[in-house]
Amino acid sequence: MTTTTHSKRIGILTSGGDCPGLNAVIRAVVRAATYKYGWEVYGIPYGTDGFIELLTGKRRIEDLRLHEHGYDIPGLLQGLDVLHFLSGSVLGSISKGDPDRHADDIIHGYQKMGLDALIAIGGDGSIEIMDKLAKQAIKEGVAWNWVVIPKTIDNDVPFTELSVGFDTAVNRVTQALYDLTFTAASHDRVMVVEVMGRDAGYLALEAGIAGGADGILIPELTPVLNDGVIYGICQKLASLRRDGRRFALIVVAEGVKNRSGQKEKYIGDYLAHKIKDYCDKLCFSEQPEFCNLDQVDTRVTVLGHLQRGGTPSSTDRLLATAFGREAVDLIANGNYNQMVIWQNGRVSSVPLSRVIEQIKKARKEGKAPSRVDSQGFLVQTARDIGIYVGDLSVE
Repeated sequence: MTTTTHSKRIGILTSGGDCPGLNAVIRAVVRAATYKYGWEVYGIPYGTDGFIELLTGKRRIEDLRLHEHGYDIPGLLQGLDVLHFLSGSVLGSISKGDPDRHADDIIHGYQKMGLDALIAIGGDGSIEIMDKLAKQAIKEGVAWNWVVIPKTIDNDVPFTELSVGFDTAVNRVTQALYDLTFTAASHDRVMVVEVMGRDAGYLALEAGIAGGADGILIPELTPVLNDGVIYGICQKLASLRRDGRRFALIVVAEGVKNRSGQKEKYIGDYLAHKIKDYCDKLCFSEQPEFCNLDQVDTRVTVLGHLQRGGTPSSTDRLLATAFGREAVDLIANGNYNQMVIWQNGRVSSVPLSRVIEQIKKARKEGKAPSRVDSQGFLVQTARDIGIYVGDLSVE
């Protein structure tokens, strides 16, 4: 049912790394804008690069109009709405580039489209970049009206408890841990699994607990792999072997650093070698409880971009739909410069100025904008069920 309101032309784009649920957001925005308000929605290809392509004539505005069933399957399946289930982004996305260098062209492309408002789906990096563009546009007298929908498998955007893509990524990592457990058990191996998350440990922590990990190392609890952390892992392995279990599953987030405080390209490989070397060292020490670690066999799995794929979970589809509808309503009410968030089981919004402030503060501190609470219930749950997450006495 269409609500009577001034007709608007809005744009939507995806920026940064892809994740499951982006297409579900696009679908929700198109449907809410069409059914509720009778607006026109245009998809901007490849993030802000799409504005440059429009300006240079590589794209035509009329070709970017999104319709309720713009991606139907033809034939007998005509009318099937596939966007709800597809991963990736049908609009394309970019995670590199230099928007500052092309800011004028992007702003002029935005003007050429004649948009009343823009919905940007992105993580903290994309939000910060586009905020600079918005501020420059306003200085030049351009009405850059925009609303942000947070997406990232890292779940590190401030003020929102959930970001689009996170739940599916947790499920993907959890399934991988389940599968690797049987290989580890069959060969008496210590499986080290490296997961994404950048400088935040949400993905590693939640998937590690759900996937039955014996150890979970995240930046908030074990920022560096010093001797104390490695010793703690070896203690855990020795304890398991005393109980007759010769395999283990250790999850490490990519944001954890080496003993020198430097980032490794593959921190999982670094950790596996350190575990092996330290176990051999302890075996020859005068500590008999470690004598069963003389032949620890370690293997590493880096899940990489597999964590960004897969059919969006029901939670991500629901979140994407709720976020998309809320973003359209914010525009309808003239409530711009907002980010849609999920808090306390419901959709809300927060001024982008507050979000940007938190992001910039985190950048200066070299941390994630939103971090795992080291005293929170999930960390305590992991400790209470025997998962090694770092010894407080050596952190």
